[in-house]
Amino acid sequence: MTHSLVCPETVSRVSSVLNRNTRQFGKKHLFDQDEETCWNSDQGPSQWVTLEFPQCICVSQLQIQFQGGFSSRQGCLEGSLGSEALSKIVDFYPEDNNSLQISCFSRWVGLSVPLKVVPW
Repeated sequence: MTHSLVCPETVSRVSSVLNRNTRQFGKKHLFDQDEETCWNSDQGPSQWVTLEFPQCICVSQLQIQFQGGFSSRQGCLEGSLGSEALSKIVDFYPEDNNSLQISCFSRWVGLSVPLKVVPW
């Protein structure tokens, strides 16, 4: 059984917000379960999302959804234990469509804060 590790105590950060319009495109839309909203970054070579969880977590899959036509070609999931530097866990290759995409890991990854998703 899969469930979201994001909870009210999870701290999220994003690289940028399109035109600094947080009301329409802010990070609050990352996890609102509304198909009509989304986080939208400014243009640039590297956009990212970080999540800081209140406790150590185990990650078995990453679920990500892009708007069709606005997908990255490659992404990277990074994580760390405590205050250690981030290190790469796995690369992923999203499809350029608006379907929910799931990347499963062959092993569970135990992490504490932070966790970073970097679409390249």
